[in-house]
Formats: sequence, structure tokens, C-alpha cells
Amino acid sequence: MVRTAVTTTKLPQTGTTPVVRRFPWGGLSVLSVSVFLSVTAEMIPTGLLPEMSSSLRVSESQTGLLISFFAFAVVLTSVPLTFLFRRVPRHTLLMLVLVAIAASSIAGGLAPSFEFLVVARVIGGMAHGVFWGVVGAYSAHLVPKEQIGRAVAMTTGGGTLAFVLGVPLATTVGHAFGWRVPFLGIGVLAVLGAVLIWLLLPRVDHRKHLDVSTDTASIRAARRRGPLDQTIPVVALICILVAVVMIGNYSFYTYIAPFMIGQMGIAEGQVGLLLLVYGIAGAIGVLTAGALFGRRPTTGLVVALAATGASVLLLALFAAQPVVAIGAFFVWGIAFGVIPTLLPTRLMHVASPAIRDSASAFYSTAFNAGIGLGALVGGFFLDAFGLGSLPWIYLVALALGIALLAVTPALTRRAQRR
Repeated sequence: MVRTAVTTTKLPQTGTTPVVRRFPWGGLSVLSVSVFLSVTAEMIPTGLLPEMSSSLRVSESQTGLLISFFAFAVVLTSVPLTFLFRRVPRHTLLMLVLVAIAASSIAGGLAPSFEFLVVARVIGGMAHGVFWGVVGAYSAHLVPKEQIGRAVAMTTGGGTLAFVLGVPLATTVGHAFGWRVPFLGIGVLAVLGAVLIWLLLPRVDHRKHLDVSTDTASIRAARRRGPLDQTIPVVALICILVAVVMIGNYSFYTYIAPFMIGQMGIAEGQVGLLLLVYGIAGAIGVLTAGALFGRRPTTGLVVALAATGASVLLLALFAAQPVVAIGAFFVWGIAFGVIPTLLPTRLMHVASPAIRDSASAFYSTAFNAGIGLGALVGGFFLDAFGLGSLPWIYLVALALGIALLAVTPALTRRAQRR
């Protein structure tokens, strides 16, 4: 039922009186802001590699490893740390991890050396991993089952906003006042985000929610299917697909600032503006994904991967032609905005209900592993073959990704026949 601007949902009756719950706009907005801050903290170095490299007296490829260290910290520690803190109230845990992200960002901004900054980034990655292990489920706890998709989409929208606004703004501020200022700024904002969580975010009892879920249909369904869920092969294939595509993307995007300056001839002060253009294009891609391909994710992924490949090919061949290169960069942003939106949609379409939580966890691990490996691979090729080699790595990854995607329908049909 909708009246004015307030959305309400009628839940199952208790006795004779229906329970009505308002859609928690305030709480979900706080979670979305927290996601924005966390993702911005993760991706700040991408727009400031030349300045950080010069200031810290290390190569640009070494500076790019700051993305890898952060991502690998997420991959290696998110599951064990989430298990370690499983009994901590989610509200308290979210505040603590946001404070840890703030501390790591401030420490990074004050880092006297590259090694010190690496340690700060690893700590930030550990906190980021716990954060993502909590935030998606938290939004689901705030709403009834039929509105989980809407709540999760609103929460994770903060990540899109980080690319549209956070990273370009951090890049622009870093160019104007030095690369340390954005690190310090995001640290202060993360502290304020923790305060907002304390004041505005409703508390949830995650243990009660989990206890209910372990006694219901998912366990019985798993027992009927036997020891091995039939959808595991296609879930594994999609996780491999996302890792491959992310490796290709971040082997190039991690070093996009030096590519713009060295290959495209963009002035250093205009890099932030172009990243803003890329972020706006990504937001268009997210909207396009939902509007056109929400029910046909495989078709949307094929189109998006092909469009990304075409735009990156143009960048590889015509980087020195400003009109072509900037147009291709914009198309890349739109196409890539579609991919991270439709891949989890495709995953949820193929995974059986009994393993959706596990599938999501492995998907997140594959995504962050791809980010970390991409920065590592890109740094290797940057040192060995120069900036011009980076788009070609991405093209190879995209071709492999399309090949893997082509196999998923056959695996899905096989799982459905069993």
C-alpha cells in the first residue's frame, strides 16, 4: 500500500491484527552511504597513481599494487573474520568496521612510506571484507522477504555512486591539494558514517534470523537433492567468469590515469573530470541493465561484453585521437555498468535456493580476487611492455568471458534435467 511518499508492506497476520511495516528509507540510506564510503576508500588510488608514485618514490606499477593488497586482504580474511565476529551484534559490527576503514584511510593519508601505506591498505581491506559480509544481509533483515531485492539494490547503489561521484571527486581534490587529502577526507567522512549508523540505523537480531533459516525448506530441499547440489557447476562457472572479467578490467582500469596522460594526451588536471564522465556512464549502464535486461541477463551480458570489447579496442587503436578515445571511454563506462549488475542477477537465476547465500559469498570472493589479480597482472605488463599493452589484456579476458558465458545455458539445462 502506498500513500504519499511512504511505502508500507503488509506482513503475515499475528492473531487478528495485520502488522504493517514502513519501508526503512532512513536505515537503508545510511547503509548506502556506508557502501559509498567503503568503495571510495578502496578505489581512491586509481585516479592518483602518478602523484602517489612520485611522492612515495616507487613505480606506477608498484603503486597499482595498493589495489591488489586491499583486494587480497578482502579475499583472504572476509570469511574467517566474519565467522570470528558472528556473535557480535550487526549494528555494533558495522560501526566498528567503518571506524576501522576510517583509521586505515587516515593512516594512509599520513603514511611516511610506501610500506606503511601497504599495511594501512591491508587493514582497510580486512575491514572492507567484514563490511561486505554484513551489509547485504543487514538490508535484508530490515524488510520482509518480498522487498529484499529492492532493499539490497538501494544499499548497493552506494557503490555505483562511489564510481560516479566518490572516485572522480577524490581524484580532483587530490590533483588540487595533494593525494593525501582525499585519504584523510574519506577517513573523516567514514567516522561520521559510523555516527550515522549509531543514530539512525535500526538494530536487527541476525542470530534469530539465521536460526529460523536453518530449520526451514532450504535444509529439507538440500537433503532431497543429495550431498551435491546440481547447480554448483554453473555457479562455479559464473564465479570463474566474473573473476576473468574483473582481472581484465582492473588490469587496465587500475592504470587508467597514467594511460590517459601518457597515451591519450589528457592533462593531469582533467583526469578527474574524465573519471566523472566514466562514472556517469556507469550509472546509465546500471539503469539500462535493470530496464532492458532484468529478465534476460544472459542477453544483456553478451551485449555488454561485446560493447566493452569494441570500446576498448577503439581505445587501443585510437588512443591519440581525442574524440574517438573519449567517446570509446564513455561507451566502456556504460557497458561495464551493465556487467556487475547482471552477473549477480544471472547467478541468482541459476543457483538453487539452498545455496544462494554460499553462491553470493563465492561470487564476492571471485570479484575481489579479480580486482587484486587484475592490478597485479596490469602492473607486470606495464613494466614489461608499456601502457599500450593494457587494453589488449582486457580484450583477451573479454573474449574468454564471452566463451564462458556461452557455456552457461547448457550447464543450466543439464542441472534442471537432473
